[in-house]
Amino acid sequence: MSHPAVETAVLSRGLGAVSGVLFDIDDTLVDLAYAMTTALRDASEHLLPGLDQAGWEKVGRIFTHETTHYYDRYLAGELTFNEQRLLRGRAALGHFGVEMGEGEESHNWLSTYSRLQPSYVTAFEDVPPFLDALDQAGIPYGAVSNNVHDYQRVKLDSAGLERIRFLVGTDTVGVPKPDPAIYLEGVRLIGSTPASTLYIGDNRLLDAEGSTAAGLLGIWLNRTGEQAPDFQGQEIASLLELLALPWDEGSSTQ
Repeated sequence: MSHPAVETAVLSRGLGAVSGVLFDIDDTLVDLAYAMTTALRDASEHLLPGLDQAGWEKVGRIFTHETTHYYDRYLAGELTFNEQRLLRGRAALGHFGVEMGEGEESHNWLSTYSRLQPSYVTAFEDVPPFLDALDQAGIPYGAVSNNVHDYQRVKLDSAGLERIRFLVGTDTVGVPKPDPAIYLEGVRLIGSTPASTLYIGDNRLLDAEGSTAAGLLGIWLNRTGEQAPDFQGQEIASLLELLALPWDEGSSTQ
C-alpha cells in the first residue's frame, strides 16, 4: 500500500539527505515482548493453574526483562540459544515455586514455547508506513540484530517484513553489538556511509549509543517511555516522528 502523504513528509523534511536506514529488530520492528509473554503463558498455564493476571504479568517481566543476563551469556558463547531460553523460563516460573528440572518436562516446555512464539510475532503499527516512506523516497534500509541471521530472517518474514532484504546477524561478522563491525557491515550492505546512515533501536546503550560510537546517526526508539535523564542522544517514541523532523546538523528529537 502506498502512502503519498508520508512520502511527501520524508522528501520535504530533509530525510533525503540520509543515504540509508538500519534498524534493530526485536522490540523495534517487531513486538517481541508481546510474543514472548503470550507464548510463555500458553506454554506454562498448566504449571501455574489459577495464577491471576498480575501474577502472569510478573512472570512475563522476569522472562523478558529480568533475565537478560542469560542472553548476554549466550552472546558471549557460554550458553546455547535454547539453554538461555530454558534458564529464563525456569527463573520466571521458579519465582512462583515451579521447579523445572532436566528431562521430559523441560523438553516439552521448551518445544511448546519454541513452536508457539513465532505465531505471535507481529510488526509494530508504525513500521509498514515508515518503510513505505523509505521505499517511496528511494532510501535503502536493512536490519542489524544481536541474534543469528537465519532465526531473525524467519522472524521478519513471519511479521510480514519480507521487504527488509538486508540483514546482519551476530553470526554474519562474528561479533554482537556494540562492536562497530556489526553496524558497519549493515552500512556496507545497503550501500550507504556511516555518517549518513540512521540506526534506530529500542536499546539505548546497544542501539543509540553503540551505533553512534561506530560513526552512524544513532536514534533511541523509546516506545515504553523509559526515563533516562542523562541520555544526550536522539530519542523518539515512534518511527513516524522522524517524518516530521528536520535532519539538519545538530537537530535534536528530544
